[in-house]
Amino acid sequence: MSTPKSPTTVIPLPDLIDVQNHVSPHTIDIDKVGVKNISYPIVVMDKFNGTQHTVARINMYVNLPHRHKGTHMSRFIEILSEYRRDVSLQKIGPILEETRRRLHAHSAHLEMTFPYFIDKEAPVTKARGLMEYICNITGALYEDGRLDLVVGITVPITTLCPCSKEISQVGAHNQRGEVRVQVRYRKFFWIEDLIRLVEVSASCEVYALLKRQDEKHVTEKAYANPMFVEDVVREIAHRLSQNDNFTWYSVESENFESIHNHSAYAYIEK
Repeated sequence: MSTPKSPTTVIPLPDLIDVQNHVSPHTIDIDKVGVKNISYPIVVMDKFNGTQHTVARINMYVNLPHRHKGTHMSRFIEILSEYRRDVSLQKIGPILEETRRRLHAHSAHLEMTFPYFIDKEAPVTKARGLMEYICNITGALYEDGRLDLVVGITVPITTLCPCSKEISQVGAHNQRGEVRVQVRYRKFFWIEDLIRLVEVSASCEVYALLKRQDEKHVTEKAYANPMFVEDVVREIAHRLSQNDNFTWYSVESENFESIHNHSAYAYIEK
């Protein structure tokens, strides 16, 4: 005859003190408080392949009134987890709205930085290789419902020095540079198109894979198209200004000089 089992005793969880909701001793509001450097998979629109899966570094913040001692950090991760299968650019608005609502905040902010890859052909041999570009998205949602989105890209380029070409009997020094563009916009645009706008504004673009025939081509192309960093930012700014989809932009170009122990730099904001 079996011994009857004792009924399971349910031990209630104690009510834990929510220190974050205590009143701060200082009457000072905080503009942004939250979590940084979260590594998370996202999906972005790909002009040639439909979508592209990548991994972003994500920062999330809200404002914090002085009446609260702290914010609830775990809720940021909870919100990301709820969107785990659909953390895409199109979902930034809903994610920010949920963040603002869940944390009872007037404003919510999200920053994403991620690598984006384009399968790029060499100019002569058409050899293919994956080029990496760094993209960043910054979003903010405010109490009045205003959503502010800024898209940024970092594009490697080649420049050849006009001064060096002018004063040298043979050759001219060139260098690899980096252009960083940020834009506000009215309607959807392709990241690839913005990257292309930057690449055609330099002495020559950069490739992942070049054979000898390609090296000859890009060397001669850069030599025929010398540009200072000043020329690069002006050319990009001119092209952006011709597109009424962009309501604001900033352009910065940095050359990692090949014969100087410093970088050359230029910046335009419009």
